[in-house]
Amino acid sequence: MHMQLIAIPTFTDNYIWLLRTTQQAIIIDPGDAMPVINYLQKEKCQPAAILLTHHHWDHTDGVALLKQHYPDIAVYGPNETKDKGINHLISDGDHIVIGTFRFLVIAVPGHTLGHVAYYCKPWLFCGDTLLSGGCGKIFEGTAQQLYHSLNKLASLPDDTQICCGHEYTLSNMKFAAHILPTDPDIQHYLHEVIKRRQQSLSTLPSLLSTEKKINIFLRCNSIKKTQTILPANSLSSPEILFATLRQLKNSY
Repeated sequence: MHMQLIAIPTFTDNYIWLLRTTQQAIIIDPGDAMPVINYLQKEKCQPAAILLTHHHWDHTDGVALLKQHYPDIAVYGPNETKDKGINHLISDGDHIVIGTFRFLVIAVPGHTLGHVAYYCKPWLFCGDTLLSGGCGKIFEGTAQQLYHSLNKLASLPDDTQICCGHEYTLSNMKFAAHILPTDPDIQHYLHEVIKRRQQSLSTLPSLLSTEKKINIFLRCNSIKKTQTILPANSLSSPEILFATLRQLKNSY
């Protein structure tokens, strides 16, 4: 059955994702209910389930109103979302089957301790863990945890479509160009992103194969001193480099 990916913008820079067939939809990280309800009613589409990646309000606050409108809806989420209206608790390695939809749950701690991603080939719904051109801030976990979570996601097939929670690509690419000022892939992608944003177009989803070229947080194994403005001691190991980059991005 044909599946269609829908991105619903909300707040300043969030995306709520819908994966739908003709009559059914899966809702991922509804921080706001009304844009989703309006879409579903217009399209005459019935929601089958909600998937939550982590507990932050801008990914979960729409759950209560959606459950009022659709009382039988299934709501899946990790343990840290147990007070956000879930009725199906999930954990790493679980396989979720909802009609024709099949998702693999992947634990990706770092941004939050219980953060998960959902992989439904070729789509990866990764919340605030892997962002296009960057990665999420570390609120509860450690740099080491987030580094290993990103490596886990990077092992997925190259044609994986990265469906993350925010339109942060432009600021992420400006930071990447600051760190690796002579990198041709980064410079080219930055210009492409600038053009898209000037036209108010989304930069998502992005391909994992592209992210491996332009996302410096996925390139910590390969960045050389000759490429970067960073001091040599920050390149002593990939994990140290990752922690350094994440700290620098916080104040960029």
